[in-house]
Amino acid sequence: MRLLQFGDSMLPVGAFSFSNGLESAVHVGVVHDPESLERFVRTATRQSATTDGIALLEAFRAAQDNDPARIARADHAVFNRKLNEEMRTMTVRMGRKLAEMAVKVLNATDVGDWLGVIKRGETPGTYPVAQALVFAALGLQERDAFAVHQYGLASMMLGASLRLMKLDYLDAQAILFRINGEAEAAYERAAVRSLDDMASYAPVSDILAAVHVRARVRLFMN
Repeated sequence: MRLLQFGDSMLPVGAFSFSNGLESAVHVGVVHDPESLERFVRTATRQSATTDGIALLEAFRAAQDNDPARIARADHAVFNRKLNEEMRTMTVRMGRKLAEMAVKVLNATDVGDWLGVIKRGETPGTYPVAQALVFAALGLQERDAFAVHQYGLASMMLGASLRLMKLDYLDAQAILFRINGEAEAAYERAAVRSLDDMASYAPVSDILAAVHVRARVRLFMN
C-alpha cells in the first residue's frame, strides 16, 4: 500500500506541471506521432537511469547507513548534471514538495533533517534523492524506489502528451507498458555504478528544454 501511494503518478508534488521538454518537442515537430513520442520518452528514461537513477540508489544506501554527507554528494551530483534551467527547476521543486509531504505524512525525522538542510541552502534538494530518502524511511527496497522514479518520468511525459498532441490514450498506455519493460535491466546496470559513472548524452532533449524556457506560449511550467 505504501508503494502504491508514494509511487502514484498523480502524487501532488508538481509533476503534472512539467513536460520534461516534450512541449517544445511537439511544437517544433520532433515529436509528431506515437512512434516519435515513444522514441522521445524512451530517450528520457534511459538518460534518467544513467544519471538520476544512479544517484537515487546512492542516496538510498546512504540513508540506510545514516550518512548525510553521502546523501548531499548524491544530491549535488544530480543537480550539477541538469544542463538547463527547466530541468533544474523541475527536480528541486518536486524534491522539496515530496520532502515536505513525507515530513507531514510520515513524520520522517531523516527527511525532516534533509529538508532543513535544503532550506538553509546547503543542498539543492533534488527529486530522485527525495524519493530515495522517502522509500528508505518507508522500509521499502531500493529497487522499488528506482522503479517508481522511472515509471513516474515516463508517466508524466505521456500524460503531458495527451494534452499536447492528437493521441489515443490507449496508444499512450501501450507506450508506457513497453518502456516500463526496460526498467529491470536499467536497474541492474545502475545498481553497480557509482556517482562518477553518472552520464547522459541527449543533446536534442537538452536544447528543447532550453528553448521551452523562453517560449512565449506555454501549457507547462519551466
